[in-house]
Amino acid sequence: MDDQNKNLILATALSFLVILVWFVLFPPPEPTRSDPNAIVSAEGEQIVPTVSTTDAGAASTATSEATSITDAPRIAIETDRLKGSVSLQGGRIDELSLKDYRETLDEGSPIVDLLAPTGSTNPYYALYGWAPGAGLAFEQVPGPNTVWTATSNTDLSVGSPISMTWDNGAGLVFTRDIAIDENFMFTVTQNVENTGAGTVSLAPYGVLARHGEPQELKNFFILHEGVVAMADGELAEIGYSDMPDFDINPNEGARAEVTQVAEQGWIGFTDHFWMTTLIPAKGPFKSTAKYDERRDIYQTEAVLPTQTLAPGATASATTQLFAGAKEWEAIRAYEKAGVDRFIDSIDWGWFFFLTKPIFAVLHYLNVMIGNMGWAIIGLTFLIKLVLFPLAYKSNVSMAKMKSLQPEMEKIKERAGDDRQKLQQEMMAMYKKEKVNPASGCLPILIQIPIFFSLYKVIFVTLELRHAPWIGWIKDLSAPDPSSILNLFGLLSFTPPEAGSILAIISLGILPIILGVSMWMQQKLNPAPTDPTQAMIFAWMPWVFMFMLGTFASGLVVYWIANNLITFTQQYLIMRSQGVKPDVFGNIKAGFKRKAKEE
Repeated sequence: MDDQNKNLILATALSFLVILVWFVLFPPPEPTRSDPNAIVSAEGEQIVPTVSTTDAGAASTATSEATSITDAPRIAIETDRLKGSVSLQGGRIDELSLKDYRETLDEGSPIVDLLAPTGSTNPYYALYGWAPGAGLAFEQVPGPNTVWTATSNTDLSVGSPISMTWDNGAGLVFTRDIAIDENFMFTVTQNVENTGAGTVSLAPYGVLARHGEPQELKNFFILHEGVVAMADGELAEIGYSDMPDFDINPNEGARAEVTQVAEQGWIGFTDHFWMTTLIPAKGPFKSTAKYDERRDIYQTEAVLPTQTLAPGATASATTQLFAGAKEWEAIRAYEKAGVDRFIDSIDWGWFFFLTKPIFAVLHYLNVMIGNMGWAIIGLTFLIKLVLFPLAYKSNVSMAKMKSLQPEMEKIKERAGDDRQKLQQEMMAMYKKEKVNPASGCLPILIQIPIFFSLYKVIFVTLELRHAPWIGWIKDLSAPDPSSILNLFGLLSFTPPEAGSILAIISLGILPIILGVSMWMQQKLNPAPTDPTQAMIFAWMPWVFMFMLGTFASGLVVYWIANNLITFTQQYLIMRSQGVKPDVFGNIKAGFKRKAKEE
C-alpha cells in the first residue's frame, strides 16, 4: 500500500473520530415538537387534546379534575341489540357489547364486546370535545377527562336520549346530547353558549382511540383490517401495520395522515366483522388517521371547522357514530339515509363489481330459503344458469372434438414428425368441422374471478359467521369440523385444531366429497395419452381436496355443488351430441393403468 492510500485512510478515520467526539460533547438540540397530547390544525395551532396521560397509565400526572375512568359516574346504554354505558368522565362512549353476537358457538359463550374503557385489557372508545382556538386554553374547553353532569335521569335507549352539561366557569356553558337508534348508530350533538363578555373561537371534534393493535387480527391478505375512510367519494384503507410507518406530521405532533374533506365523508376502524365510524354532518372537516408510538395508541379523528362565538351566541355540531356489526342490511339502510357510500365500508375487494351483486343475490336467497347453506347452493345454480350458454357451446365443441378423435389420429400418422404439417392439417380440420379447440377454456377462465369473488364474500361478510347448514355444519364461515382421523366422531379422539400443520390431513366430510366430485368429473373423458398430463390430472382432485380442506365450509359447499352441476351438464350435452361418456369404463381403465405401472 503506498503512502497516499495510507494517508487517505488515516484522514478518514480521524475525521470520523472528530465528528463522534463533537456529537458526544455537543449533542444537537432536541427538535421542538408539538405537545404529544394534542392534535394540531393544519395551520399549526394546537386545537384538540388527545387521549390523556391517564390513559397511558401515568396516573400520577393527571390533574385533580380527572378521576379514574372506572370510578366515574356512568349512564347505562340499553337497547334490543346493544348494552353498555357512557362515562361522565370525558362523556366517553367506552362500554359497548353486541347482544346478537357471541364469541363462539359454545354454550354459554359471552356476547361480543366491541368497546372497552381504559383500565381494561384492550381499551377502545369514542370521545368528543371542543378544541380551543383564539382566546381559549385547553382547560377552558371540554376534553378527554372533563367530568360532565348528567341532566337527564334516564338510560340511553331508543327514543330516550341523554343529556349532560359542563360549565367552564369562564363564560362558556357546554351541553351534549346523545341519542341511539334501533341498530348501531349514535347521534352526538354538541352545543356551546357564550355567556361571557369576550369573543372566542373553538372547533368541535370526535375521536376514536384504540390502545394497541387488536389481538384477534386475521392478518390475511384477502381481508382489510384497520382504518377505513371515505373522503368526497374516495375510499381509503390503511392497515394497522401501516400506521406506525406514517411520517411524523409536525402539525399533529405524531405520525399521522391528514385528509381535508370538502363535502362529505367518514373515518373509523374496521375489523373482520365489527366497525366503529365517525360520520360528521355534510360539510368540510379534517379527517385524520394517527399513531401515537410513545403510547401505542391508534386513533382516527374528525375535526370540524372552527366556530367563532360573540358574547351571547351559541354554536352546535352534530356527528354520528356507527359502532356495531357490519350487517349488510343495516349499513345499506344508513347509506340510503345519507351516509355517503357507506356500503363500501365492507371490504368488497378488487372484484367489487362481482362481490357486491353476488352477495346481494346470496342475501336475498337466504331471506327466502332461511338457510345460508342452501342459499349458496341456490346461488351456484343461478351462476351456472347465467354461464350455461358458454358452457353449452364449450361442451358441444368438446363433444365434436371427441368425435373427431379418429380423424386426428390419422392426421398424426400422415404428418409423422413434421409438426408444421400436423398443425396445418389440424387447423384445416377444425375450420372445416367448425370446431374451436380453445372454447373449452373460456368457461373455466370466467369461473376463476367468480370463484375468488365468492370466496371473498364468504370470508369477509358477517352474514355467514356462525350460519348453520345441516347436521354437523354449524358455521359456514369456518372449515368442516369433522375429521377422518377420528372417523368423523366415532372415535373419542380430538382432531388437530384449525391452523396447525396436522389440520391439513385432518380432512372433513365436505373436502372428501369435493375430491370425489372432481375425480368423477374427470372420468367423463378418457385420461390424456401423454403420461405427464395423465399424472397431473390424476393428482389434481386430491391436491384440491387437501388445499380446500382448511377453507370455509361455505366455499366447499359451493365447489361441490358446482362440480355436480357441471358433471350433469357435460354428461347431458355430450349425450345430446351423440357422444356417450363411458364414466365407469374410464374409471376401470384408470385402475388397470395403475396396476400395470405397479
